[in-house]
Amino acid sequence: MANCRMSMNKRFGGKARLTLLLVPIAGALAITGCASKDDDIDLNAYVDTIEPADVLYNQALANLNSGRLDEAAKKFDAVDRQHPYSEFARKSLVMGAFANYRAGKYDEAVNMTKRYIALYPNQPEAAYAYYITGLAYYRQIPDVTREQSMTRRSIAAFNEVVERFPDSEYVEDSRAKIRFGRDQLAGKEMQVGRYYLERKDYVAAIKRFRGVVEQYSNTRHVEEALARLTEAYYALGVTNEAQAAAAVLGQNYPDSQWYKDSYKLLQSGGLQPRESAGSWLSKAAAAITGGKDGV
Repeated sequence: MANCRMSMNKRFGGKARLTLLLVPIAGALAITGCASKDDDIDLNAYVDTIEPADVLYNQALANLNSGRLDEAAKKFDAVDRQHPYSEFARKSLVMGAFANYRAGKYDEAVNMTKRYIALYPNQPEAAYAYYITGLAYYRQIPDVTREQSMTRRSIAAFNEVVERFPDSEYVEDSRAKIRFGRDQLAGKEMQVGRYYLERKDYVAAIKRFRGVVEQYSNTRHVEEALARLTEAYYALGVTNEAQAAAAVLGQNYPDSQWYKDSYKLLQSGGLQPRESAGSWLSKAAAAITGGKDGV
C-alpha cells in the first residue's frame, strides 16, 4: 500500500512540476506574442500632425462656412493645442466657441468663451466672447413655469457687453435680449404670485407682485401686477394700498382692462382709486414705463 502511495505521489508530483514549468513558458510566449503585435502598431496615429497655425485656422473657417460645424470646432481646437501662444490660437478660442454654439453644444461654447475672457479680457474679440456666452445661455431659457437660472446668466453676460463695450456692434442686440430676459423673470414672478393669490395666501402674493413693480418696472407685466396688488390688498382689508395700486394703474394705463376691473372692484366696496403719499407704490410709480423704454 505504501509503495502504491509513493508511486501515486511520484506520478502526480511529477505532473505538478511539469505544470509549474509550463506556466512560465506559456507566459513568456504570450509576452513575446504581445511584443511582436506592438511592433505592428503605428504610434503616429495617436499623435497630432503639426500643421502651420494659419493653415489650420483657414481650414477651420472653411469648415465653418460650409456648415461642417463639428469639423470646424476640431480644427479651431487643434490651432489652440498646437500653437497655444499664437494670434491664431486666440482667435480660434472665440471662433471655436461660435462653432460649438451653432452646433447646439452650449456647454462647450461657454467653456471656450470663459477661457478666452480669462486669458484675453482686453483683446478685440472679448466683446464677442461675452456675446456668445449670452447667446448660449439665451438659447436655453425655458418657459416661465420652470427655474430661470439660464435667464439670469444670459442677462449677466449681455450686461457685460453693454457696460464694458458700449461701442460694440453687439450692444443693440444685447439690450434687446436683456429686455426679453427681464420680461421673462417678471413673468416668472407673476406666475408664482398668481399661484399664491389663487390659494388666498395674499401676503406671499403681494411680495411677488411688489417685486415685479419695483424690480421690473419697464416690463409688460407691471400692468397686471398693479391690478393683482389691488385685488390682494383689498382682500386683506388694506384698502389704502389697494386704492394706491389702482391709482398708479390708472395713471399709467387709463384704457387698460386691468384698470377697469380694479376700479370696479373698489367701487363694489364703496371706494375709488386714490394716491397715498406714504405708500411704496407712490415712490415706485415714477419708475414705471410699462416696457416703453429700453434697458
